[in-house]
Amino acid sequence: MNKDSQLSGHADRDDTRPILIIPYMWIGDFVRNHTVVRVLKERWPNRPVDLLTTSLCAPLVDYMPGVRQGIVWDLPRSRLAVGRQLGLAKLLRKRNYGTALVLPRTWKAAIAPALAGIPERVGFVGEFRFGLINRWRWGEKKLPRFIDKNAALAQPDGAPLPAEWPVPQLRVPTEDIARWRDANALSAGAAVALAPGSVGVSKRWTYYPEAARLLVECGLEVWVVGGPAEKGLAQEIVAAGGPGVRDLTGNDLRNGVLAMAAAGVAISNDSGLMHIAAALGTPTMGIFGPTSPYLWAPLNGLAATVVQDKSELACQPCQSTICKMNDHRCMRAIAAAEVVGIAQRVLGEAAKAKS
Repeated sequence: MNKDSQLSGHADRDDTRPILIIPYMWIGDFVRNHTVVRVLKERWPNRPVDLLTTSLCAPLVDYMPGVRQGIVWDLPRSRLAVGRQLGLAKLLRKRNYGTALVLPRTWKAAIAPALAGIPERVGFVGEFRFGLINRWRWGEKKLPRFIDKNAALAQPDGAPLPAEWPVPQLRVPTEDIARWRDANALSAGAAVALAPGSVGVSKRWTYYPEAARLLVECGLEVWVVGGPAEKGLAQEIVAAGGPGVRDLTGNDLRNGVLAMAAAGVAISNDSGLMHIAAALGTPTMGIFGPTSPYLWAPLNGLAATVVQDKSELACQPCQSTICKMNDHRCMRAIAAAEVVGIAQRVLGEAAKAKS
């Protein structure tokens, strides 16, 4: 096979050399990587696809159809860590990858695939990666969305973007959900999962405690889902909602995946857990303030996109992690009663769909 053939669009479909994806490692971005997996599997059904992953994101790989395995290797964000890069390169070299898709534009992301001698290393031009990337792609800035930039690398060079990308999928066996409920002493009824955390305080809706109280008053069970950073928020929500609210935050992302899979509806900020819930097929409500749903909502679609619509704000969307206007009005204008009313409607629609 000609060395230029694979990602130029003329690949032999009988090629069986595995493909490695070097993804972005934020949780929501990692979930959206599954679209890239699906595009690759459509092009080359016989080529195994692996994902490089951090310890944090590793549980997600177990629920991604079409992924052979995750390569768990933690690299520090703030420094080069030469020894870790050499160790990863040694591991990759043993696996005989034919192609590596390097999604981030950083030069650090491309070091290990190059040192491993992976023949095709595909990525966008950026950060002086000459020699590290050998299948250059151009035009990244013309692609409007994050998913367009990533999934385009899985297509032949120059191919037009499709009208729709395949959506991310996470599949959790029903028996796993049942065991998880039993282990946490949870009832089999429909519960509302709240995900109050996010990267960046400006994306956090502040009325989760009041919403939890109202949901419990409606007779619903409420779970607070998140990582250890959300423990303080969870305690505030439990204090407001009382015994009908369970704090399910913790260190293991797998627990969050199972909670979102078991929930009847998920209410989330623009965060990784929103993407997890949507990819699982759980009816998901995304609360957006400083970020754009067009750019950052899941491809799977949301049961409801909740935004402030009382007035037009000149600063919205600002895409900033901290509110520079010091009033956070894009989030504060979304009332708890409004969100709870939408959640009740979503639950009712889901119940009708099942009957």
